[in-house]
Order: sequence, then C-alpha cells, then structure tokens
Amino acid sequence: MRNWIFKNWKENRSFFLFITLMFVFRSAFADWNTVPTGSMKPTILEGDRILVNKIAYDLRVPFTHISLYKVSDPVRGDIIVFDSKVSGKKLVKRIVGIPGDIVELNNNVLRINGEPLAYKDIGSSQLTTDRVENLFGIKHSIRVKKNGSRLSSFKSVAVPAEYYLALGDNRDNSADSRVIGFVPRNEIVGRSKSVVMSFNYENFYIPRKDRFFHTL
Repeated sequence: MRNWIFKNWKENRSFFLFITLMFVFRSAFADWNTVPTGSMKPTILEGDRILVNKIAYDLRVPFTHISLYKVSDPVRGDIIVFDSKVSGKKLVKRIVGIPGDIVELNNNVLRINGEPLAYKDIGSSQLTTDRVENLFGIKHSIRVKKNGSRLSSFKSVAVPAEYYLALGDNRDNSADSRVIGFVPRNEIVGRSKSVVMSFNYENFYIPRKDRFFHTL
C-alpha cells in the first residue's frame, strides 16, 4: 500500500502541486462566486458567476480569515462578498454605510449623515420600479416594490467601528443588514466588480453571452 501511494505521488506530483496551488490561489487571491438568488437585482442576476478580488482589502492566510496585511478599507458603493456567521451563508451585498455613518431608510430613500440620496426612475413593471441611486457620486441601479415592504424603512442607526451596513440592490427582497445586522469587517472575503459568466436558470441554463465579463 505504501509503495502504491509513493508511486502515485511520484508519477502525479506535478498534478497534485498544481491542484494545491490552485486552491491556495482561489482561497487567498481571487475566486468566482455563484449568485443563487435575486437579492442584488437588477445589478446581479441569478446564475451570474462574479469575480471576487480577495486581496482588495486584506492579504490573508490561505483558507482562513486571518489578515497578514490590510490593503484598504471597504468604501460606500463596494459590492462585497462575506461569510456571514449570523446567516451561516456566503452573501453578496452593497456597502451603503461605513464606520461612523448615521444611516436611515424611509420608504426606500436612504439618508446618510443627514443627507438624502438622489434617485431617478429608469424602468417599471407591474409590481416593481428600477431606479438609479446616487450614493455620493457612485451611481448604481436598485429595485423597489411599488407598494413597499417591511424592509422599506428603518430608523436612524449609527454604524460602529469595524462594522459596515450592507444592503441588497433588490431593496424589498434582500436579507441584508436589516435582517442580519451590521457586517463585521473580518467576515468580508473580498470585492466584486464584474461578472465572469452567466447562465439562465429559467431557460435550461443557457449562457447569457451579453453578461460574460459584464462590469457591475
């Protein structure tokens, strides 16, 4: 048995080394993440595979959350991927509040540090409206229900140090900081700015070619 293991290792060590390095790279530097829900619509669709830059904020020990070197801090507007201990899932949301911010939501209008954000309607269906939200110069699309929901408003909250307030772009259909609370910085895995590939779950997983390498 020992000879068989040694023989296989000797014959395939280049392959094993490649696999090991690939997992290390995906753990510590860059990876892709499948998005199974519509909580980030219309920005990210179900079936999108987004590229995750894992050294955007920290250089970490592979396969851990231990930071060896802080590269930068997340900023408002960043789409983050984080391992939520509260939900027990890896989530994708957008940062709208950074440490020290005072944030309030009233009928799906955000007010940050006393200043309401500007919005512009860009599309509508029977039940929802798509809008451009101007997050202090960072413009991105959000989706809201015309009749609102229990998630459409929350009272003024202060974002504590080392925490972030993150919301889904699909504002009335997202289990985000309104449900799980503030996001600890040490749970943030990385930042995403683009889609690598996309498959239409509702149409036999046919590739959405127009979303390949689509910028978020």
